[in-house]
Amino acid sequence: MAQQSQDAKDQGQGFKNHVENIAIVGATGRIGAFITQELLKTKKHKVTALTRADSSSSNKLATVAGLTIQPVNYDEPESLVSALRGQEVLIITMAVTAPPDQEAKLIRAAAEAGVAWVMPNEWGLDPWNEALAQESYLGDARKKARDLIVSLGKSAYISLVCGMWYEFSLSGGPERYGFDLPNRTVTFFDDGNTKVNTSTWEQCGRAMARLLSLKVVADDTNDNNSTTTNTTTTTTTPTLSQFKNGFVYISSFLLSQRDMFQSVLRATATSEADWSVKYQDVKTRYNEGLVEMQKGTVAGFVQVLYSRYFYPDGSGCHEARHGLHNDLLGLPKEDLDHRTKLAIVMAEEGESAGRV
Repeated sequence: MAQQSQDAKDQGQGFKNHVENIAIVGATGRIGAFITQELLKTKKHKVTALTRADSSSSNKLATVAGLTIQPVNYDEPESLVSALRGQEVLIITMAVTAPPDQEAKLIRAAAEAGVAWVMPNEWGLDPWNEALAQESYLGDARKKARDLIVSLGKSAYISLVCGMWYEFSLSGGPERYGFDLPNRTVTFFDDGNTKVNTSTWEQCGRAMARLLSLKVVADDTNDNNSTTTNTTTTTTTPTLSQFKNGFVYISSFLLSQRDMFQSVLRATATSEADWSVKYQDVKTRYNEGLVEMQKGTVAGFVQVLYSRYFYPDGSGCHEARHGLHNDLLGLPKEDLDHRTKLAIVMAEEGESAGRV
């Protein structure tokens, strides 16, 4: 069972007030690679990458210094349980196109292996916003995963709420942030002024590494003084347990499409006259995406997801509802134009096009 929010002195013999052994699924993936990199940088953790025995990623992972590789077979539950024995944390990062039962298999195996903390495959939208969760078509699966973790009674979950990924979303085509960078076209949703939280992969990686480097519980009562505002709790010394069965809220930038556009103009040394600028009602855009999604197209799903995030009801601005844990985790401020330039390179190389 995950450690309760008691002082370290109240724990049993042999208790260590930090997590050391961390397993990650998807260590070569988009966000998984950055989480793995940042965890290894801390020098505080033993990190194990779980990979399918027939996965081509093993060769890539073999070049990562300090990383242990553990092949698993998802069709053999004992293979997963064996791989997770002795692990204190399981981090799951998978594409939305992964087999739907794969996450549940991992969660059940983690419970059987006695893994205290599970980070489910939930990286982005605010789960407390029920309308957003339902209308983005992600909420049910993510809630199901969290509920399974709790129901098994062996692990606790922590999910990262970071908004959409910035470079990936800016570079990936008009279905996302409305930009077709290679063709210098932008479509503003409504008037383009709706602000949303958005995060870089590096910031997400840093957030997870710093979170998992916290003490599990307070050392003593002097550490444990806390204040709570809305859903955010601040303690004298932050601990992992204060996030038990809850969410970590971070953000790199709070931006509108027009803010992004100004950064793109600076990064490309162009003016608005060099671009084709269009406008579309965001709810019309959402409904058009639904039609395409019902035809089975990935682009339709992506358009639904992103247009719903930009509704003018504040759905995409989780910092207004919950505040941010950036300062608590010591996350740095980032350079917007630098990240925009990286997105432009990604778009030119087609690195994120067509991927979800």
